Amino acid sequence: MGSGGREHALAWKLAQSDACDELHAAPGNPGIARLGRCHPLRAEDGEGLLAFCSDHEVDLAVVGPEAPLVAGVADQLRHAGVAVFGPSAEAARIEGSKGFAKDVMAAAGVPTAERLAVARPPCVVKVDGLAAGKGVFICRTQDELDAGLRAAAAHDDALVIEELLDGEELSVFAVCDGRNAIALAPAQDFKRVGDGDSGPNTGGMGSYSPVPRFGPAEVEELLEAVHRPVLTELARRGSPFVGCLYAGLILTDSGPRVLEFNCRFGDPETQSIIPLLDGDLLSLLHAAATGEVSAEVAATDQAAVTVVLASPEYPERNDTGTPIEGVADAEASGALVFHAGTAMRDGRLVTNGGRILNVTGLGSDVAAARAAAYEAVEQISYPGMRFRRDIAAAAEAGIRG
Repeated sequence: MGSGGREHALAWKLAQSDACDELHAAPGNPGIARLGRCHPLRAEDGEGLLAFCSDHEVDLAVVGPEAPLVAGVADQLRHAGVAVFGPSAEAARIEGSKGFAKDVMAAAGVPTAERLAVARPPCVVKVDGLAAGKGVFICRTQDELDAGLRAAAAHDDALVIEELLDGEELSVFAVCDGRNAIALAPAQDFKRVGDGDSGPNTGGMGSYSPVPRFGPAEVEELLEAVHRPVLTELARRGSPFVGCLYAGLILTDSGPRVLEFNCRFGDPETQSIIPLLDGDLLSLLHAAATGEVSAEVAATDQAAVTVVLASPEYPERNDTGTPIEGVADAEASGALVFHAGTAMRDGRLVTNGGRILNVTGLGSDVAAARAAAYEAVEQISYPGMRFRRDIAAAAEAGIRG
C-alpha cells in the first residue's frame, strides 16, 4: 500500500523473491506498474483493501506510509486474518503522537531529547501528530522561534517543545515481530531542502548507506539500547509492534539520543538501504508479520546514494502534469530510478507531486555511489527540477580524506 518512492523500492525488492507469485499495489505508481498490477485504491481505504485482499487471496499486505497505519488499516486487515507487515493503530502512535512516544521512551528508559515546558531559543518545535516530515522547526534564535510557532500553528495540532541537540544524525530501521528486532543497515538522510542544510525541512532530499563507523556491532548496541526497550514497553501496554520500527537518532557528545520514532520504513532512506540487501525481503517481512522473525539480514559490500528530484517550489507546492524526460537514459547508466510523484498522461510520464523521482547510484563505496547517482541525475530533466548537489558529500570527503 502506497504510491511513493519508498513503496517503489519495496516493490522492486519484493518482486525479486522466488516466493512472489503476484504483486499488487494500492494505488502504486508508474514505476511499480512495471513490476506488478496497480489498483485505484487509496492506502487509507481499509474496507476497500479488505475486500481486495479477500478477492485476491493475498498472503501478505505491506503498508508503506504512516497515515494508514495510524488510521488503523493494519488492524482491519489483521482482524480479518490477513498477514500484515505494519503495526496496529495503538502501536503506530509511536509516530502518530510525539507526546505518546515521549511517554513510552521515559517508561522504557530510552535516552531522548529533554521535553521543555516553555519555548525559548534554542529549542525544537514539533507538531505532535503526523505532518509528512514538515512539522519540525529548528529554532536557534527568537526570530526562528516566532516563525516556527506560526508555521506549527497552521497544522492545528498540539505542540511538543524539546531541547536542541547537536550532533550527527542516523536512521536505524528494525524489522520487528512484536518481540524480536532485526536491524537493517543504517542510513543518513538529508531533511532540509537546500545545499548545506539550508531552507525548510522536507520529507527528505536524499540519503546514503552504509554509514561510516556503524557496522553490525555498533548497530546491535543501538538496538539493545533503543529499539528493544521500546518493543518491550509497547508489548507491556498490550500493543506489540509488528512492522518496521525506525529510530531517528542524533549522536551527541554524551551518547545517542532519539529524536523521533517512526512506525514504517523511512523515505528516502529505504531507497538506499533496500538495494543493498542480500537476501529475500519478502520472506523476512512475512516472518515478521506471522510472529517468527529470527534470521539476520545480510547486506552486500556496496554503498548506495539516493538523490531526490523535486518540484520547483517543493516543499511549499507540488507540481503536476509537467513532462519528464530521460528516465530510461538514467536507468541505462546503471542507476535505479524510483518513482515518487509521477503519473502517466497520454502515454507520457509527467510530474504528480512534490518529490518526483529518487535516483539511487550504487558503487564500491560512498564516493563511487555518489558519482553514479549524480551522473544519472544529469540524464533526467523537467522544467524547474530541484535537487541538492551535496548529498553524501561529507561522507565522500571522509573516505577520500
